[in-house]
Amino acid sequence: MALPLPAGIQELQPALADAATALAILAASIITGFLAGRRIRLLLQARVGRDLAVITSRAVSYTIYALGVIAALSQLGVNVNVFLLAGGVAGIVIGFASQTIAANLLSGIFLYLDRPFKQGDPVEINGVGGILHDVSVFSTKIRRWDGVLVRIPNEEVFKSVIEMPSRSLARRIEYRIPLERGDELEKARKAILEELDKHNLVLAEPQPEIYVESLGEYGVLVTVRYWAPSRKWFEAKTSVIDSIRRALEREGIRIAAPRRIVELAETEENRNR
Repeated sequence: MALPLPAGIQELQPALADAATALAILAASIITGFLAGRRIRLLLQARVGRDLAVITSRAVSYTIYALGVIAALSQLGVNVNVFLLAGGVAGIVIGFASQTIAANLLSGIFLYLDRPFKQGDPVEINGVGGILHDVSVFSTKIRRWDGVLVRIPNEEVFKSVIEMPSRSLARRIEYRIPLERGDELEKARKAILEELDKHNLVLAEPQPEIYVESLGEYGVLVTVRYWAPSRKWFEAKTSVIDSIRRALEREGIRIAAPRRIVELAETEENRNR
């Protein structure tokens, strides 16, 4: 016949059982959170990028850890409502204090999902043009054409009009050329068209356009438009204008300089002279 356990030990048995259960819950949550986070990171890394995959996996892991801690404390008889209330109040305070951070974080996630551009693309965002250097969780970095690295918050990027010239196969180039004499217009048009036709970076379709834009201080202002491959846009812009300049010089057509007409008011002194 088994001897009855002392009263103190009988009272300790349920507490030990609860402690063992709490430890088991805590261990299970740690293992589950680690495995779930690792699995999510591996699944998302190839689809949305490393940064977003790491953030998502950590959020899932920490959520499982927190639930495990709450369940373990509840198993031990701790009133977790106090912690939940304190966490809710702290969350509200932190939320108001970090609205900008949250907005940049969400904007970064949406940019990852939308993928409007990729690293190495030429872009222009809010007047900042250059090569896209990096898109992180909170900001987008652009290396400007002069080599300076510019950081733009993701919230601003997400709300901005973004120009992405590399997404187009061809881009239009436009010049404004002032001519001194209007009677040389047809001669200049012919010379310019010949240069555009023989240049290997000028596309035949859409066809180049040459027309008079205005008559002003320079004389006759002629606009020249043509299309070039996007990847060769800068090379086409710089080389074609030089070819046009040389062609006009060969034809004896001069580029106009600004002109002003000055009228002198007649005074008594001028009349006496």
